[in-house]
Amino acid sequence: MAIIAVYNIKGGVGKTATSVNLAYLAAQANHSTLICDMDPQGSASYYFRAQTKKKKFSAADLLKGGKGIRRSIIGTDYPNLDLLPADFTYRNLDLALDNYKNSTRRIDKVLQPLKEEYQHIFLDCPPNITLLSENIFEAADVLLIPFIPTTLSMLSFNKLVEFFKQTGIKRKKLFLFFSMVQKQKTMHMDMMKQFSGKKRVLRNHIPFLADVEKMGLHREPVLVSAPSSPASHAYRALWLEIDLILRKMK
Repeated sequence: MAIIAVYNIKGGVGKTATSVNLAYLAAQANHSTLICDMDPQGSASYYFRAQTKKKKFSAADLLKGGKGIRRSIIGTDYPNLDLLPADFTYRNLDLALDNYKNSTRRIDKVLQPLKEEYQHIFLDCPPNITLLSENIFEAADVLLIPFIPTTLSMLSFNKLVEFFKQTGIKRKKLFLFFSMVQKQKTMHMDMMKQFSGKKRVLRNHIPFLADVEKMGLHREPVLVSAPSSPASHAYRALWLEIDLILRKMK
């Protein structure tokens, strides 16, 4: 039973594609899996063709927790995989969190009861460092960082590590993997060599491929739309590595 948050300060690094495909793979391995779309843009909800319920689920409902969350969870087209869709009111989550005592632990308190029902809970996270982000850092058992191998990505990652140092959040939950890798780019290859073999840097990476970008057209995991593609093979290898980490954590 683990909460896996897919997060980066930067946008456009492959967080949602990673969340959707890894959650799908976890479900395919017969693990009861929930993916929570925490981003007000709702991209993960879009990929899973989420249908809006008559009674909307808002940021206030999320923070209340309890039965309201369970009523708002919907099934997907795939066995063992459920979705808690996003809502545009999530853009106000930081303001709403300010109203709670121990405000950095509210999301953790809300999600803990769901661990009784799901073996894996994936959080598709919005970018930036905010009060919501700090909540996610506290709640996550594993914080998975998609990292495009560039200088600016390094700068963002260093800021995140420094934030963890300042707040006392455990850095051992941080795991980095390379995302949107273009092997024809010297900078990408040089950066990957620089990190090779370092602790908490995963061996497997996700290449920059059109099949991943086309997820928005197909509205399904790339493992469904293009199961034999290099992108699907890459996500499978990444999941096997993460699954091994999760098993060692038990």
